[in-house]
Amino acid sequence: MSFHTGFRRSNLSPNLLAMAICMAGVAPALADEATPATPENTAAPATLELGATEIGATQMSSTTEGSESYTTGPMQTATKLSLTMRETPQAVTVITRQRMDDQGMTSINDVVRGTPGLFLNQSSGPGRQNYSARGFDIDNIMYDGLPSSYQPYSMAVQPNLAMFDRVEIVRGATGLVTGAGNPSAAINMVRKRPTATPQVTLTGAAGSWDDYRGEIDASGALNESGTLRGRVVGSYQGADSFRDKEQNDHGLFYAIGEADLSDATTATLGFSRQNEQTNYFWGGLPIGTNGHHLDLPRSTYPGTDWENKKLQIDTVFGDIEHRFDNDWKLHVAGSSSTLNGEFSGSYLSRYAGPLETTAYQSHNTDKQHAFDGFASGPFEAFGRTHELVVGASNRVYDAITKEYDPYTTAWPIGAPKPNFVRDGKTRSVTTQDAVYLTTRLSLADPLTLILGSRLDWYDYDDRTTDGDYKITRNLTRYAGLIYKFDDHHSVYASYTDIFTPQTSKDLSGKVLEPIVGENYEVGIKGEYFNGALNASLAVFQMDQTGRSTTADNQLGCPVMTCYNASGKVRSQGIDMELQGALTENWQLGAGYTYTRTHYIKDENPANNNQKFDSDTPEHLFKVSTMYRLQGSLEKLRVGGSVYWQSRMYNDIALANGNSYRLEQGSYATADLMAGYEVSKHLDLQVNANNIFDRVYYSAIGSNVTWGSNDNYGTPRSYMLTAKYKF
Repeated sequence: MSFHTGFRRSNLSPNLLAMAICMAGVAPALADEATPATPENTAAPATLELGATEIGATQMSSTTEGSESYTTGPMQTATKLSLTMRETPQAVTVITRQRMDDQGMTSINDVVRGTPGLFLNQSSGPGRQNYSARGFDIDNIMYDGLPSSYQPYSMAVQPNLAMFDRVEIVRGATGLVTGAGNPSAAINMVRKRPTATPQVTLTGAAGSWDDYRGEIDASGALNESGTLRGRVVGSYQGADSFRDKEQNDHGLFYAIGEADLSDATTATLGFSRQNEQTNYFWGGLPIGTNGHHLDLPRSTYPGTDWENKKLQIDTVFGDIEHRFDNDWKLHVAGSSSTLNGEFSGSYLSRYAGPLETTAYQSHNTDKQHAFDGFASGPFEAFGRTHELVVGASNRVYDAITKEYDPYTTAWPIGAPKPNFVRDGKTRSVTTQDAVYLTTRLSLADPLTLILGSRLDWYDYDDRTTDGDYKITRNLTRYAGLIYKFDDHHSVYASYTDIFTPQTSKDLSGKVLEPIVGENYEVGIKGEYFNGALNASLAVFQMDQTGRSTTADNQLGCPVMTCYNASGKVRSQGIDMELQGALTENWQLGAGYTYTRTHYIKDENPANNNQKFDSDTPEHLFKVSTMYRLQGSLEKLRVGGSVYWQSRMYNDIALANGNSYRLEQGSYATADLMAGYEVSKHLDLQVNANNIFDRVYYSAIGSNVTWGSNDNYGTPRSYMLTAKYKF
């Protein structure tokens, strides 16, 4: 698909764009681009060609594969409305297929580390990663717009990026599309779709520590008319690590079919299977009894010879869309996944005094089902055209955990694997039903208002104990006002909320009302070259209220401990981002985020106005770029990325009653890449990561007894990738 436009110098507003680009450190390079238009410099406008897509008078396509772009067109992750980044009244990022390939991303961990405002937290171990935004953990991952519960402390799988076209991220509360959750962000993994044009890509990669990966991606029409299309992706990666003895294996099979049932109806059906195996999952390096880092070599392996985690997740998904003659459409989608995983894990601890091993084994079976159906389209009122979305959804999360004995905190270091014997099972079933409505009202030519609401019925069924509870007709609200003050710039203000169920009970034995997370945001956005470049600046405040705090009076408490819903945490900050094409050959993604998350009210008065999560950095700066050379070097591209974060710390309680502040100071890492198009079929690329071999902790310990969670970041590494297309 091709779109055409002139890359007109007059398209840029010098003031706003310079502000955003100064943030990324590239203002001088665009000085000429901001020159006022003259007859001499606008007579023959150039065309911005981004691979298979040429950005122009028509909006960019949402599909990023083959675009060579670091941005995308309209997306529905925030509200179900099809909105560009400029039209969305929240901070939005897209990690495109090109950006994934340039930075050698293979899993969602890489996406989170590269996305502005998101933090990858491995304080629970390298295989139990948390993702957070604006000070709160992300507990939902979406797939093609269908939310799925993410449980990092159990058997969470890292989605393999080989089957995805892009990842869309909306920061802030996202209850309108996810239902229950934390006020953090929505991460939407958008799958690759079949193409009518035949294409086959073979990829091979080899890197440091015997890291080898092979991939095949084949797509095309399955009948002569092209009304039936299919795609198959297969991937396998086996790798050692900078840590001695550590091994990791990842396998993926993905198949999807798409059929035009008529000119107006398209149906899709797909299946994926992902396997993971690792022998380093839990815990990390211990800290000293004095609370200090032990500064052990980065190659130190704190696991055991018997440690192992194996996961397999099978997913069946599909959707059908019918487009009516009046520009309305009906979209129905569903997904069903089953995860089976077993891990035998350990971490170093001092429960009995000396350093020993805590050992544990469990088997998890998690089943998740999601359904969503909505109708959307325009309607006329008061002489203007507006948009409406109305829909319903259903989610079921069925979690079974089989426990094993012994769960011991005193297993000798180096001892053989315990004789684990199954001794119990827990099961819970969470059901969430919802109806929702969103509308975009055109109040005036430059002014639009987005309003949304959602009603949720939440049912937690504890099949093991008596912990059942229900939430009936929880109301989620969304409002955003956008004012376009010229062809390229908009200002906005928005409010949205989300609810988080909690299991604590009050003095009457009643489960506390859900925690409410509210997101207030104002910002300015710029869109240039018909969407090929997007800039944004946002200021936000989030309040999470109704958190459980221990009741002062426990007299008459019907359970072990009773609570009040009185706690409050506030997150405030700034979000700046620039993503897309600076010139027709230069792509950039850059962002800076400042977030201060602190207690407003807590059961411990000493916490008030103190940091909510001290081992999460307040400042994050991330930039990645790629430039295609011209002339005799036109087959060569070069690029790189920089990651910087401010310090993080934990106050470690010591046996003598004192405390020690354990820190990881602010640090930066830099990566480089270079690619060469040998021919129209063969492309070579080399990535060098952490080129200055910065030694740092990606996570730090929090307790001398059980907090063995010092985890080093990856040292300097290299990866050579070859792609052959035919």
